Amino acid sequence: MDTGTHVVMGFAIGGLATLDPVVAESTATSQSILIASLIGSQIPDIDTVLKLRNNAVYIRHHRGITHSIPAVILWPLVILAVIYPFFPEANLLHLWLWTFGAVILHVFVDIFNAYGTQALRPFSSKWVALGVINTFDPFIFGIHIVGLILWGFDFHPGYTFIAIYFVIFIYYLIRFQVQHAVKTAVKKRIPNAQKIIVSPTIKFYQWRLAIITKEHFYVARAYGRSITIFDEYNRVEIPDHAVIHAAKHDKNLAAFLSFSPVYRWEIDEYEDFYEVKFIDLRYRSNGHYPFVAVVQLDKEFNIVCSYTGWIFSEEKLRKKLEIIPD
Repeated sequence: MDTGTHVVMGFAIGGLATLDPVVAESTATSQSILIASLIGSQIPDIDTVLKLRNNAVYIRHHRGITHSIPAVILWPLVILAVIYPFFPEANLLHLWLWTFGAVILHVFVDIFNAYGTQALRPFSSKWVALGVINTFDPFIFGIHIVGLILWGFDFHPGYTFIAIYFVIFIYYLIRFQVQHAVKTAVKKRIPNAQKIIVSPTIKFYQWRLAIITKEHFYVARAYGRSITIFDEYNRVEIPDHAVIHAAKHDKNLAAFLSFSPVYRWEIDEYEDFYEVKFIDLRYRSNGHYPFVAVVQLDKEFNIVCSYTGWIFSEEKLRKKLEIIPD
């Protein structure tokens, strides 16, 4: 989820903790849990700093090890080591329990969007992405804001957020039902679909679709059970070509391929260089596919420059390739 949603969820954990009798009877414990919950609701996304290095490192590692099982166990201990010295009167066990809950909730809710996490590491490096909730969901964020406002008006935060999370649970079930209806509609429209990648949008009934058959890729949009196909591409295997083999050694392309499950490719030959381009088909926006990886190689197949990331115009891509060396 987005940062704002994780923040309000941190407050929600702090509110729910007031139902714990040990927390309710200790000001030090309740205050420390609220602070720790806010930190715990954010700390798995500390890997966002990888963007400062480059997009390839960020794409390959974001929501990876920091969302793994060992990290979920480690983060609460790190937070306690920082928080507890300021609140020595706090109940250490309950401080750890609620901090642990905040970290788990962060990783858990991230599983439900299209990006997903590697939450099963170290047992599996597979990305777990259920694709039912958009990264920012107005309903989920909004109902948390309502809960915080009610808290401000002296409603009991524990009971308030229990009720809110029951409503959110029902909302998730509805989202799964809607997603299932979309997949059913796709199978009726394209019976030979082998894989359907469904990505939610900020609009409740609108979904992005990338559909794979034996011979084609389809890029579509669903609104309820209505399916609109925007683009159709022949599914062509990546050729056994020296320029492709050389390009795959590039860190930007390698990061792209580790992340993208459905893409098309292009090879262009110019007078003094080759250009290899991979285009993710999941993120069509206004007729454009903004998530790409591009590698330029000289005639001896040496990598000259490369880029991966979000580009919304060909002009900006050319500028990136001019200023970013491999």
